[in-house]
Amino acid sequence: MEVKVELNGPIREQEVIALYRSNRWSSADKPEQLMSALRGSHTLVTARVGGELVGLGNAISDGSLVVYYPHLLVHPDHQGKGVGRKIVEVMQRVYGGFHQQMLTADGKAIEFYKAVGFERAGKTEPMWVYSGNEH
Repeated sequence: MEVKVELNGPIREQEVIALYRSNRWSSADKPEQLMSALRGSHTLVTARVGGELVGLGNAISDGSLVVYYPHLLVHPDHQGKGVGRKIVEVMQRVYGGFHQQMLTADGKAIEFYKAVGFERAGKTEPMWVYSGNEH
């Protein structure tokens, strides 16, 4: 399986929504806002197998000091095959020298992010105002 990872490549609404639905992410229910958010990201990384979108990650950043990774998801059929790791590697090429890289992880994602170098942020506690329903 050859995974093609691309920085700031094109995305189509139908394929993005299918990917988000396959992971049961509630943002799939807001396609207009989701597409606007992804297209407006500082960085968007896509992963494709045979042209099919199987993963993506995005970053919001001030471009110099701080980056936040709101989304990184891989189609369930392709999880555990290195796709997410490849997306993180591309992000690290862009943001590896930044002072602060932040994300929020839960469930199985916690162990994945630890494996690619992230750790709990001191004594911090994640907080949010959230309108989704998958947690």
